[in-house]
Amino acid sequence: MTEDRRVALVTGASRGVGRAAAVSLAKAGFDVVVTARTVREGEGFDVSHDGTRRALPGSVESTAEQVQAQGREALPVALDLTDPLSIGLAVGKVIEHWGHVDVLVNNAIYTGRGAQAAILDLSLADLRDEIDIDVMGPLALISLLVPGMIERGGGTVLNVTSGVAYTDPLDMGSYGVGYAVGKGGLFKVSGILAVELGDRGLRSYNVHPGFILTERMQLHVAEQEGLDLAYAAPAEVCGEVIAWLANDPKDPPRNGSLIESQQFCAEHGLVEGWPPADRAAGDPRLASGRA
Repeated sequence: MTEDRRVALVTGASRGVGRAAAVSLAKAGFDVVVTARTVREGEGFDVSHDGTRRALPGSVESTAEQVQAQGREALPVALDLTDPLSIGLAVGKVIEHWGHVDVLVNNAIYTGRGAQAAILDLSLADLRDEIDIDVMGPLALISLLVPGMIERGGGTVLNVTSGVAYTDPLDMGSYGVGYAVGKGGLFKVSGILAVELGDRGLRSYNVHPGFILTERMQLHVAEQEGLDLAYAAPAEVCGEVIAWLANDPKDPPRNGSLIESQQFCAEHGLVEGWPPADRAAGDPRLASGRA
């Protein structure tokens, strides 16, 4: 354990934006605590909006290997955000192993049946799982890790958000109240952290990925919802934005603000070849950051 080690903890890091963030943070010089429920390849699954359970690729162990391939150390940790004991044990393992966390990336989300259910069909049990994973779990990690950040002189909390947190649905079925309430609850945290602890060195942002090509999207969301994945950005786009914000930039955005990752990535030239020329010239969704 060394005091000059820079440590980032990423939730939901077995695949998608979480995996991309872990790899980008490693490229930026962080050792990474890789957390998720899926520890080993072949154990991952997703429950779609109609209750169908399907296998998903990705795992804590495979992401840890990608972090190590960047020349940094990885600490693979099983973490279930619905279980307070799991959260406490995970944080205890990190502190025992590396002593501190400098950057917390709250990325994991609930994707079960309650996420898209209409109010009249919503199960309260599903809603509780949604709130536990999207709000209570991240707040538990904040309560356990932020005091140490303040004691060390500062740190960064990055909450991966969604447009559902601050917009209403375009039509019935665009998303459900469970998903909206979960993301909306976490959305309020960054601004409050900035106001309460910004003068003590804490920075916090909401990071909106936009329309991202993930394993789950490829598996069944596009099929079920008729989405055209040709317009989806690679997960690396959001991962590089997260790493840039974590890397103590000299001219950071306003503390507590919302970062539209696709627009931000394009403006700062963080990913070579992004956006493609045709997207940059004519796609209004990119201009709005909500592609």
